[in-house]
Amino acid sequence: MSDAPIGIFDSGVGGLTVARSVRDQLPRESILYVGDTAHSPYGPKPLADVRRYALDVLDDLVAQDVKMLVIACNTASAAMLRDARERYSVPVIEVIQPAVRTAVTVTRNNRVGVIGTTATITSRAYNDAFAAAPHLELFTQACPEFVRYVEAGDTTSRELVSLAEGYLQPLLDEGIDTLVLGCTHYPFLKGAISYVVGDGVRLVSSDTETANDVYRTLVRAGIERTSSAPPTYRYEATGTSAEEFLRLAEKFLGPEVSTVELVETGTITIPHQRRTP
Repeated sequence: MSDAPIGIFDSGVGGLTVARSVRDQLPRESILYVGDTAHSPYGPKPLADVRRYALDVLDDLVAQDVKMLVIACNTASAAMLRDARERYSVPVIEVIQPAVRTAVTVTRNNRVGVIGTTATITSRAYNDAFAAAPHLELFTQACPEFVRYVEAGDTTSRELVSLAEGYLQPLLDEGIDTLVLGCTHYPFLKGAISYVVGDGVRLVSSDTETANDVYRTLVRAGIERTSSAPPTYRYEATGTSAEEFLRLAEKFLGPEVSTVELVETGTITIPHQRRTP
């Protein structure tokens, strides 16, 4: 069990931020990453559809004998976290609670903002998570276009900054001092978001906090990898082309993601795709 990989799942490339943080904190651990690019983006879709897509991918990860599931997608976490924890015998880690705990700790004026996809914000998953801290005032904002900019590889354009100003100004008007990036794509936009909100607002990203939860869970369960053999890293995508996944992965994470396998959920057919030099 301890030598089995950690299964990490997202609707696309955003969860690679979580995978990178897990690799940084747990360099001995093997990782199997799946991006459900066939159905990406999840944000505009009904939660019932997201639940179905996500459980199909998690079923396949469990069938590949992962020792832990990491739902590196806020929308999927909002849609099916309870189902996943009831459905699988392996530990299930998600991205909402780790970020909430950090935000509660770091805010100074108890006014916290959350940005996310339309599905995440309308699900009120963050409202429920922050309910344990009734002294806080929570302000939420859907930012549906952010994912499109990330997946187009645009993190600096004037259009993006203008869009961020429109999304974030209502939260700044409320006097927030802490902002939760409630989508794993959003860390790629930290520069633009930080530019708009200024130094007085602390950004809380779920990637690092989720990796902390992965570390704690492995150690508590006694299933951390102790082998001296090199770990393995596999990347899978459910779409019809590997090229777009690889282009974005290399742009944001560097050459460490050099290959991706195309998979069809519900089957064991995995044709291998390799990027040409």
